[in-house]
Amino acid sequence: MTQRLKDKVSIITGAANGIGLATAIKFANEGAISVICDMNPAQVEDAVAKVKALGGQAEGYVMNVTDRANIDDVVASVVAKHGRIDVLINNAGITKDARLVNMTEQQFDAVIDVNLKGVFSCTQAVVPHMIKAGKGAIVSASSVVGLYGNFGQTNYAATKFGVIGFTMTWARELGPKGIRVNAICPGFIETSILSTIPEDVLKELRDHSWLKRLGKPEEMANIYAFLASDEASYINGIALEASGGITL
Repeated sequence: MTQRLKDKVSIITGAANGIGLATAIKFANEGAISVICDMNPAQVEDAVAKVKALGGQAEGYVMNVTDRANIDDVVASVVAKHGRIDVLINNAGITKDARLVNMTEQQFDAVIDVNLKGVFSCTQAVVPHMIKAGKGAIVSASSVVGLYGNFGQTNYAATKFGVIGFTMTWARELGPKGIRVNAICPGFIETSILSTIPEDVLKELRDHSWLKRLGKPEEMANIYAFLASDEASYINGIALEASGGITL
């Protein structure tokens, strides 16, 4: 079986758990070198061990996407070791939900810093190396909330709408340089990010989906892998909804 991402050096942010970890495992299974980036050293080490235990190639870096110097150091280390970066998966994200009238400035700023500025900073750090190589693939995490908004998520919705704006702008700027830029818009996925949502609300979300269930991290990882692969070589500037039809 052909490995779709064979030997592609792939930086994945927020890769220690949830969709990010599933993506690191998927990429390694497809032959990539999964560069696992996350904030918690122990979790990064554990994620690398999980990928290697499955026979994949992986290495880990402690990285905070709100710390530009940290990002630059990680990117420099990866390039020094491998000579290139083929794929960037901007997956890291947080939520700090509240209705507009209750949302604090700290809640707003924290989500903007990770979900929006973090995507900007990581991409800006990586892109010069892709331009030099004349090729690359960037895939960022938006959300169905970035398409339709959501009650209690002023900050989160703003970031996810913003990621789509980034994607369409960068697809224009970087496409002529051989770099494809796309986004995925997951619906509600079974990860710890849903831990703050009451069970009755989760049941409503499941019932509203035409597939009658929430998504799985592995399903999002499959989409990341496709968009990062040469199979998607003519796909540029899209925001692909993967929600089980929840918005229909």
